[in-house]
Amino acid sequence: MVCRFLAACSILLFPLGALADEWPFLTLQTAPFLPPQVSVTKSGPTDPGYIFVGPRGNQEQGTAALIYDEDANLIYQGPQEVTANFKVQRLFNEDVITFWAGNMMTLGFGYGTVHILDNTYREIYTVSLQEDFVSPDAASRDSYIDLHESHVTDRNTLLVTAYNVTQHDLTPIGGRADDFMLDGMFYEIDIATNEIVFSWSILDHLEDIPLEESKQGWGDDVGTQDTPYDAYHINSVELMNDGYIISLRHYWSGYFIHNNGSVIWQLSGEKGAGDFEIDDNAEFSWQHDIRIYNETEEGFLMTLFNNANTPTNEVAATTGLDFNVDLVNRKVNTLRILNDMDDVIHSVSQGSYQLLSEESRHVVMGYGSIARVKEFDANNKEVLTVQFGDDNSVASYRGYKCQWKATPFWEPAVVVERTGPDSVRTHMSWNGATEYDSWAVYSSAYSDGSNPKFEAVVRRTGFEDSIELNGLPSGYIQVTARKGEIPLGTSPVTPTPQMEGN
Repeated sequence: MVCRFLAACSILLFPLGALADEWPFLTLQTAPFLPPQVSVTKSGPTDPGYIFVGPRGNQEQGTAALIYDEDANLIYQGPQEVTANFKVQRLFNEDVITFWAGNMMTLGFGYGTVHILDNTYREIYTVSLQEDFVSPDAASRDSYIDLHESHVTDRNTLLVTAYNVTQHDLTPIGGRADDFMLDGMFYEIDIATNEIVFSWSILDHLEDIPLEESKQGWGDDVGTQDTPYDAYHINSVELMNDGYIISLRHYWSGYFIHNNGSVIWQLSGEKGAGDFEIDDNAEFSWQHDIRIYNETEEGFLMTLFNNANTPTNEVAATTGLDFNVDLVNRKVNTLRILNDMDDVIHSVSQGSYQLLSEESRHVVMGYGSIARVKEFDANNKEVLTVQFGDDNSVASYRGYKCQWKATPFWEPAVVVERTGPDSVRTHMSWNGATEYDSWAVYSSAYSDGSNPKFEAVVRRTGFEDSIELNGLPSGYIQVTARKGEIPLGTSPVTPTPQMEGN
């Protein structure tokens, strides 16, 4: 492995490339969306769930939190904004969807808030971080939560990362005494009160995490406030029994941070580094998304997304890795290596590893800078690939597969267009609804929809369904989304338009 790269080569960790002009987008009659039309390939049995992504780099109308099913149908599009970490989590014993939304900096981090929605899509909590931070552009923000992490814990708190521009003596690595760098920080925040439970800063622990050990080399074009040096690049935080484990991309390592803030050990992906002996398959670099399972006093299982590449250095195939970590003997043994040999990917930034369940042992990987999500079965075979944009042009920081049931608080949408003197085409959709399977279509002579006449049942086939109705020279249309014969939501009463020229 190459030990050090120039900062100028890999500081832009979120390359968007050119707009994906050739990628197909979904146009709709009932919503002002323009999301990517995903391509889905299945090669084996999959676990249940929807695909959750937050694309950037495509059409602006498709830059949002998006949910798709395995038949490539759009299920939900959120507000038009840059999002990250869009997924289902458990909060107060209920399923919620969570996502970060905010402003992404060109340096590869962001400032924003974390939104938590219930199964009607009402926002029930908004988590923010107001601290005395300095930003590259010197502008103040309402919230300084970084995009990399927004993990709900089993104690109903939220783990988040944060980046603070700080002046520091960088002469030991070739810089100046008054240069600027990014302090890597994380916080645990009580979701119900928005109070900080725990905070931690790498710059308070330089004796344990020396600047000189960063793989992010020094360059002449960094060190100013608007282009600070990014030595650490913290990108995930996971709660452990007696503290936390953090992922530092630019150290190729996970570090265990005790509840008292002290650094206890380093698990490095570089042989001969850190506090653990790793086997030949356990090497990793530029990683993301370290997660812990089945923790005991003797050890635990650990998973991560092994990028193994930077924007200017294609080193090896990006893989998903699953380890057994022996705390007693300080050894790491590789249990799984996930790599689709028929579709070898080099992801230069971002990415995620999601164990769907310990029973099925299916894993979903989001490939970050490469616009793909893959599911692997227990035998490490790829069984599902979802693509939502051109490679290195469209990115989603992470990609997930989640089971989700939702009935939106808003009404279904309906659009009626005149196709003849006594015929109309009715288009209908219900953004975010997962439970309905058909539409009941009614006409009425009255603007309040009274005395409705049943016209037809339309089976749900995708995000938007349509039907041609005859014998309707004028009047109004209303549709009801149903599960079986149970109504779940009813649209507004909509007038049938007149023929042009009448």
